[in-house]
Amino acid sequence: MIPVTKTFFPPIKEYHCQVQRIWDNQWLTNRGELVKELEANLKAELGVTNITLTTNGTLPLQIALKVLAGGEVITTPFSYVATTSAIVWEHCTPVFVDIHPEYLTIDETKIESAITKKTTAILATHVFGNPCNVEEIEGIARKYNLKVIYDAAHCYGVKYKGESIFNYGDVSTCSFHATKLFHTGEGGAMFCRDEDLNHKLFYSHNFGHNGPEDFYGVGINAKMSELQAAMGLSVLPYMNKILEARKKIVDFYNENLDFSKLQKLKIRERTNWNYSYYPVIFENEAKLLNVKKELNEQEIYPRRYFYPSLNLLDYVNRDRMPVSENIASRVLCLPLYKELEPEVLFKIIKSL
Repeated sequence: MIPVTKTFFPPIKEYHCQVQRIWDNQWLTNRGELVKELEANLKAELGVTNITLTTNGTLPLQIALKVLAGGEVITTPFSYVATTSAIVWEHCTPVFVDIHPEYLTIDETKIESAITKKTTAILATHVFGNPCNVEEIEGIARKYNLKVIYDAAHCYGVKYKGESIFNYGDVSTCSFHATKLFHTGEGGAMFCRDEDLNHKLFYSHNFGHNGPEDFYGVGINAKMSELQAAMGLSVLPYMNKILEARKKIVDFYNENLDFSKLQKLKIRERTNWNYSYYPVIFENEAKLLNVKKELNEQEIYPRRYFYPSLNLLDYVNRDRMPVSENIASRVLCLPLYKELEPEVLFKIIKSL
């Protein structure tokens, strides 16, 4: 079976070495030695000022919303469901703004018309690792005194204008789920340059603790465990090889697919992309379904990602988002992972 993606497993002996440290320390959670080491390594690797590791990639969104937002939050309908669910879960109201038809990120030219007196924040997604128009969004946020949260779940290693994409916005979040480029099995992180806000985010992810017997304020349990950090420390040395392998596959798709009837993702200018996904957009949904069926019969499983457009969920206001709805009905992510063999790529391209 060929899935749309595949978890990278580091050599088990190397993971065992990290796990042995946990047994030696007799420390499983509550910010042990491995979590702190992984944070330091990632700060250096990514070029960020602050990072707080978490047990998954959704909790950072919820914490950022809890700390920064309320009322209405402007967001994108083209993202994974967690982006919208986090807004609703934190008792805010998602206000959808349609997307750009080529970049697939939120259409910054439509944000201002969606702002009301109840708007407190913008939560936008860097789709498939492709950056939003961060300069325009920042300008709008300053003009209307709004906070900016970026769902950067797909963005490990992405740089925009030479700087980590995590350095944009008031808060950026990332997923370290097993399906992501860099992973800790389950896991995530939040990034923030402002020291006061970073402090608030940090204690919010640890019950609000200020030492064992005092509290800064309300918080939840979002801490990463030592076992998760052990996986991250084992995966991190292989990231260059992972990225190189994925680039070769993306280049192969780019060189061999027929784009007279397919649209590919347009990467924003001055972006160092991370080859996180390979979406193709068909002429219509019927052709997508036909190709998906053909590939499934060969035990090749691309994914309709993202589908459906989030404005069509049952628990939100179902305002029409014509571009997002149209793209969501026609987009298919092709298999992309380090171990993907050339003969499988030829099968995929032949079917397409």
